[in-house]
Amino acid sequence: MTALSGRRKHQLQEKFDNYYLLTKQHKSDPVSLYLNSLAPSGRRSVKSLLLSSTHIIGFDGPLEAMPWNLVEYQHLAQIRTQLDQQGKAANTINLALSAVRGVMRSCFNLRLIKADQLMLLNNVKPMRGQRIPSGRSLTASEISRLFRVCQQDKSVAGKRDHALIALMLATGLRRSEVVAINVDDYTSRTGLLNIHQGKGNKQRAAYLNSKCRSTIRQWRKLRGNAPGSLFNPVTKNYKVMIKPLASQSVYDIVQQRAEQAQIGSVRPHDLRRTFVTQLLEAGVDLNTTRQLAGHQDIQTTARYDFRSAKAQKKAVQQLAR
Repeated sequence: MTALSGRRKHQLQEKFDNYYLLTKQHKSDPVSLYLNSLAPSGRRSVKSLLLSSTHIIGFDGPLEAMPWNLVEYQHLAQIRTQLDQQGKAANTINLALSAVRGVMRSCFNLRLIKADQLMLLNNVKPMRGQRIPSGRSLTASEISRLFRVCQQDKSVAGKRDHALIALMLATGLRRSEVVAINVDDYTSRTGLLNIHQGKGNKQRAAYLNSKCRSTIRQWRKLRGNAPGSLFNPVTKNYKVMIKPLASQSVYDIVQQRAEQAQIGSVRPHDLRRTFVTQLLEAGVDLNTTRQLAGHQDIQTTARYDFRSAKAQKKAVQQLAR
């Protein structure tokens, strides 16, 4: 933290020493305890925000070595201010504040801090504000071009990528959910897909449309019936490796195919945004769309609605005629 001297420095050092004695006694540090309570899909981003937060308040070591029991109201307020000055979105700032509070709750549960210290942290108000939604929704033409480049690739990788992208567009799956799907999770006869690794450890089911089922069927013929992950890495010799596809590989596949299709930059989450937007365009109500997307909060689903952006673009084009 900040440089101190005299009695205050001695008091902080004493707190610091007690912190390590207690964490050693509990055989757990509060940051690990907090991160382990989150779904695996969310840990990486939260850990990154926690690391940025500790840097802001002057600690440059690993998160596990951070003396979290020394974090007080002014430190959390400093994190809020600095992230705002860095131009971070309100949602990002609020997630960082929530993450720090989560670690501090773990500190309290481990008896590393008292209740009044934890309560004061709640006085740091969340950041308000709204920005233009990030990402985009693909048009029907862009989707066709994306599928076309996969179909033109007659290799094993082409079949896999076609099935992967088709599945993400048909179900709105997150990257973490896609790589966690096993062969046994999908019933080809009915088109039922059980999603076990949803955000927040929530399970849900999805039904694939006929076109998606067809692409999955073609990929399965090449993949084989070996148990394990549905989507797998493919070697340079076009051999399927029966192990899970990495989350980063999904990102790279979508980016590469979008570049080949010449439709601009497309991220995997844009396929999820497209799924939500298409459901709403088809007249599906917002709550049903929320359930299909696996969102807990209906406001989150609303942020994935890009219908207004399409309508505005169409209106401007009509004015130019």
